[in-house]
Amino acid sequence: MRFTDLAEKIIGDKRRWRAYKARAKALPEPYRTAVAAIEKYMMNAAIVSNDADVLSQMFEDLADLFEQAAADKTPVHDIVGDDPVEFVETFSANYADGNWKAKAESRLRDTFTYLHSPDAADGDPS
Repeated sequence: MRFTDLAEKIIGDKRRWRAYKARAKALPEPYRTAVAAIEKYMMNAAIVSNDADVLSQMFEDLADLFEQAAADKTPVHDIVGDDPVEFVETFSANYADGNWKAKAESRLRDTFTYLHSPDAADGDPS
């Protein structure tokens, strides 16, 4: 990758992130607080992709969803439901490629699939 391509990718990602943050900050209450809480949870629970494009798209879609809800005056509860964790899990499942948690879940499932296979007694799963 050429340096200019790398620089454009980094600058582009920063621009997308800053644009998302500006959109989230411009939301009226209680939508702004809801988006901030969801963003914080996704970052702390590692429910984010390590692919910058996927990550940017996920947060842009989150902003789209809450901007539309604010415009329609849809209550936050009607968007998120009774369990905000379940909402985030369902929402983020659409962006599972590159998601740290999805990769960890896949590795765990693969290990147990191996352990239940006839080959398990023969060697190491790694």
